[in-house]
Amino acid sequence: MTKNKIIKRVLFIIPFFLIIFLILFGGFYGYWNSASPDKTCSSCHEIGKSVDSQSKSSHRNLHCKECHGTALSNGIHSLKEKGMMFVNHVKEKDSGNIRPSEEQLLEVMTNCQRCHTSEFADWTSGGHSIDYQHVFLNTKHNSTEQINFDCLRCHGMFFEGTVIDVVEPLNTKGPWKLKDGKRAAMPAIPCMACHQIHQDGLPHSRPDYAGAKSIFYQKQDTGFVAGFYDRHEKIYLPVSQLPQLNLWEGERKVRVSDDPVMRNCVQCHAPNAMHQAGTSDDRTPRGVHEGLSCMACHELHSNDARKSCKSCHPAISNCKLDVTKMNTSYADAKSPNNIHFVACADCHKDGIRRTRN
Repeated sequence: MTKNKIIKRVLFIIPFFLIIFLILFGGFYGYWNSASPDKTCSSCHEIGKSVDSQSKSSHRNLHCKECHGTALSNGIHSLKEKGMMFVNHVKEKDSGNIRPSEEQLLEVMTNCQRCHTSEFADWTSGGHSIDYQHVFLNTKHNSTEQINFDCLRCHGMFFEGTVIDVVEPLNTKGPWKLKDGKRAAMPAIPCMACHQIHQDGLPHSRPDYAGAKSIFYQKQDTGFVAGFYDRHEKIYLPVSQLPQLNLWEGERKVRVSDDPVMRNCVQCHAPNAMHQAGTSDDRTPRGVHEGLSCMACHELHSNDARKSCKSCHPAISNCKLDVTKMNTSYADAKSPNNIHFVACADCHKDGIRRTRN
């Protein structure tokens, strides 16, 4: 057989096998992306637990790929990532309880907005969408309070290193810079800081319209959808398992709302170790608003409180004044009367006058 004939046969065989490979790969790829997770993802014991938890969540009707993507959703990056999972499995490498890295988690978060458009837009417009550069390169904050290891408890809780790996120097002099400039625009408080995607829950369902009077009572309490991720234990604690805050003003115990969602808020907006009101980042309502929940004023996700006064107060108060124009931090950020702590005596130095209508 001449050399030219051998080359022609090789050139004929290679495309033939390539076509066969593409047909087989395409068929397997299509099956894997359309089949039930019970027959695909959960067949790997390392992620069986995650599949089980997802089947009990409010996202149970979604296929894994809707959030996690496919082996080719991000091109070569995804193929390499999924390929290494397979290699580690074949090598019987102990992967323990598989968790997504911070980068992978943020990739999943981009899919949240496809269904939760309004919530994602509110989060983007609120303070919780803050990124790494605005947290760790804040000159005013860093000059008064030194960056420490506990910062990551609330800002960057999914970062796999320590604060030493995030920013330098760890002092109050600066100038400060991020160790990895790529982290600058990354969210420091992503959706998963308060929401576990696989959290137990029920999908939304239509009410029984025939029993119109009972529609209100059919609604499910959605307080369980929030929770707190403990970066040290690497576990997610739903609000039902979080304790109510014990807060003190001197020796007086402050009345604190038992709203389950507020228990989540105070994990980060917390007082010092002595539980003294107003210390550290505590914003628990006192004064005229003592006992109120954070959610009584702040809207979910956006944290906006501009409409809060009107929801409880009429346009004209008992003082015959518009409460939204009173000298508080609600109307003026420079006001000495913080809306969280303002008391009657802050404005009424001589006591409250009793008037007759």
